[in-house]
Amino acid sequence: MPGEATAVIGKSVQIRGEVKGNEDLIVEGLVEGTVTMNEHRLTIGTNARVTANVTARDVVVQGSLQGDIHAQGRVELRAGSRVNGDIRAARLSVEDNAIFSGKVELDGTAEGGKGAGAHPPASGPGTQPANFGAN
Repeated sequence: MPGEATAVIGKSVQIRGEVKGNEDLIVEGLVEGTVTMNEHRLTIGTNARVTANVTARDVVVQGSLQGDIHAQGRVELRAGSRVNGDIRAARLSVEDNAIFSGKVELDGTAEGGKGAGAHPPASGPGTQPANFGAN
């Protein structure tokens, strides 16, 4: 969107510690520690390796994340992503071929109280409901 900034952590960048920001963030490199983007979207790209607990408005995982996710809005696990950790969010979307190990807590009150639940991607070829199990 025009006027909205998006920060990028590139493929060759390695960060160990605490990452905080007030803009959307795309991670393509290595991040270890914590990531806090309270009112913004965090995207973990296909090349990213993230070992961190993350907090954001929305979280999209396309790469690898080891750690817990807390989102006020939606968490999307895209095809080919790997997540090892617990998820707490208002909504969850899991695509085919996403790998997830952990617990899920969906809380509809986090985003205004209207409807909570796991939402599979739009129907069509190659889409199926996700099955979850606790460790």
